[in-house]
Amino acid sequence: MIAPCTDTHIPAMFAVIDDAARAYRGHVPDDCLHAPYMPEEELRGEIAAGVRFFGWFEGGELLGVMGIQDVQDVTLIRHAYVATRARRGGIGGRLLAHLLTLTDRPVLVGTWRAAAWAVDFYARHGFRMVGEAEKTALLKKYWTISERQNETSVVLANARWRAHRI
Repeated sequence: MIAPCTDTHIPAMFAVIDDAARAYRGHVPDDCLHAPYMPEEELRGEIAAGVRFFGWFEGGELLGVMGIQDVQDVTLIRHAYVATRARRGGIGGRLLAHLLTLTDRPVLVGTWRAAAWAVDFYARHGFRMVGEAEKTALLKKYWTISERQNETSVVLANARWRAHRI
């Protein structure tokens, strides 16, 4: 079941994110990884900055989280993670589909270039990668990330973005 995450869910969100982010090891540059991947204070900071998190709950347990954030004239999909033991069960797709119903704006998502499974996931759900120059400009305009993260990331856009750009 999908439900909004609240402050009471932060410890479980932290656990899911930290578990799922282990998949980045060996793919994402070491200088971009932290332990834990997203400290609780950073997670709280993302919430304070307007990221609304939704979770997939089964039997009262949080198995997946995904955030949505309106920034300027677009909506960003942020921090999409599914617990390792629950992957490949459709949780991510259901969360993404739900979040897309919450906006009529163009939607962008950023992820690590080396996280081919994440890029493939978004492509299966209708998102397409933007070109390198546009990616750099979009990351600078809509995200607050380091230059290093910008260099090692990609941006994917939904059909509303592509229609908006024409």
